[in-house]
Amino acid sequence: MKRKNILVLLASFMLFASACSDDSEVDSIKPTIDIGFTNAFPNNCDTIYFGESFQLKLRFSDNAELGSYSIDIHNNFDHHSHSTEVSECDLGPVKEPVNPYVLIDDYSIPQGLKAYETNLTISVPATNEGVLLDEGDYHFYISLTDSEGWSVQKGLSIKMLHR
Repeated sequence: MKRKNILVLLASFMLFASACSDDSEVDSIKPTIDIGFTNAFPNNCDTIYFGESFQLKLRFSDNAELGSYSIDIHNNFDHHSHSTEVSECDLGPVKEPVNPYVLIDDYSIPQGLKAYETNLTISVPATNEGVLLDEGDYHFYISLTDSEGWSVQKGLSIKMLHR
């Protein structure tokens, strides 16, 4: 009788354990940012001009579902680094910022997509409160997050100049 109770208890436990298992796969793969295609912009060492607009052209992909992306443009006058690119750009002299340009924005990606190509127009002002923005070395930092929270970053060195 004792043996029968143990077998029933063991069978019940196994049935309970198998019923509670999660059959869905866990996403453990980071998304990707692609700038290696024709018309991608910006690329490492590209130039963006104050007082003009440019088209942000990036390709994002993920094995499950994309989430959102952000861009951060800030000065690199002190030559700090977050570059993820192998090639190095020619840097101007180290200098103190006086009126640097800064852009930090977040963007959503439509739900359910595994691939997405940006086609975003970004207008860059020439001045801030009537004062010309500082030209020189800047970083263009892109962060991409998938729907599960995995993220990847790409740091590009760019020049920002007045024409």
